[in-house]
Amino acid sequence: MTIIPPHISGSASPQFDRDPLSQFIQCVSQELLTQIQIKSSSTHNPVVVEQLPTPWQLLGAGNYAAVFSHPDYPQQVVKVYAPGSAGFEEETEVYRRLGTHPAFSECLYAGANFSILKRLHGTTLYDGVQQGLSIPEQVIQDIDLALHYARTQGLNPFDVHGRNVMMSEGRGFVVDVSDFLHPGTCPKWRHLKQAYYWLYCPIIRPLKLRISYSLLNVVRKSYRYTCRRLLGRRSAQ
Repeated sequence: MTIIPPHISGSASPQFDRDPLSQFIQCVSQELLTQIQIKSSSTHNPVVVEQLPTPWQLLGAGNYAAVFSHPDYPQQVVKVYAPGSAGFEEETEVYRRLGTHPAFSECLYAGANFSILKRLHGTTLYDGVQQGLSIPEQVIQDIDLALHYARTQGLNPFDVHGRNVMMSEGRGFVVDVSDFLHPGTCPKWRHLKQAYYWLYCPIIRPLKLRISYSLLNVVRKSYRYTCRRLLGRRSAQ
């Protein structure tokens, strides 16, 4: 599936060369994709970027893809899926259904195994806890409303956790929608909200605690292991 905005469809023209999005598409195709090396060793761990050309920067890595930015194009990012990874066409469909919404990014262009997205600037809640930042309740409410909107578009918000939701200037955003066509029920966002109201608000925020990444990773892995065991028991019943 390839999404091409109307203003850059057809043959190349002077307007194509002047358009920032078109220039970014060319930069991605000619510079990034020809030199990048990215692989996935496990569906339960982030992909590994083994080679990245200068001046591209890695913004984040998920279990199937990584997101990159270029200093000359601050309003867009490119998400590249690792070879053999599934989910690219599904994510493109999710963005088509979401359309334009203030709490989500937008898919501006989709190629063979990459998509160009509107960049959302901010800090993930995961990083915010590590940095000791104050996470206002408005952030949680914004994300709740965004997930409700996604459901009204026939989507199923799945795998929503602290690493793929973000805050900026006191408002909340959802930065990863790749699993929104996944069936079933995912309790991660509900559990994160419980931790926010039961632990973060009464203890962590008042004391201005900073939780190290090592401890956060222990919590993340323990949570994932516990969820797997619970799901395994339910399926065996």
